[in-house]
Amino acid sequence: MCTGKCSKVIAISLYVLAGVSIICNIIAFFPDWSTKYAKLDREENGARITDEVKYMGGVIGGGIMCLIPAIHIHLTSSNGCCANRCGMFLSIGFAAAGVVGALYSLATSALGLSNGPVCLFTETPTSVPGWGRPFLNNNGSYLGDSDLWTKCIEPEGVVEFNLGLFATLLVVASLELVLCGIQMVNGLFGCICGTCGGREEA
Repeated sequence: MCTGKCSKVIAISLYVLAGVSIICNIIAFFPDWSTKYAKLDREENGARITDEVKYMGGVIGGGIMCLIPAIHIHLTSSNGCCANRCGMFLSIGFAAAGVVGALYSLATSALGLSNGPVCLFTETPTSVPGWGRPFLNNNGSYLGDSDLWTKCIEPEGVVEFNLGLFATLLVVASLELVLCGIQMVNGLFGCICGTCGGREEA
């Protein structure tokens, strides 16, 4: 496959993945599909939204920092002034920025999975419920024991909610990391050999 065609495939894939990443991060602000927890958190009534959601790894890292490289990579793959060795060389730098963004999203997602959600919970059946992170210090072992998930009283189903979204972000960030890494190599070959996108400019 020509380096230009490879770049186009990578760019289109990154568009989709960046979109999924942004959507998942935004949805994560609304556990139980309700806006009240985000509102309470914003009004400083104590933490109601998981910290890793507020780090915006899906919006900033897996979203914007991968979307901008995708646009440049897509332009590089097309005919015209960008379909040249210089454009492919620049795509290496943009892809590297995408790698950084994907790593940020990957790290925040992994932390979100490991630390668990913020929820209203009780340590024992007789204790008073309070807001916090009941799985913060168990090194992610709660993931394999669904019986522990019932410790979270509110928001309803928050463990499954966070698990689904952070797992999706983790997979998306991993794919973005691979694609941006491939584009760095592809950009190097394109810089040396050209894009095969028709007439090239110096």
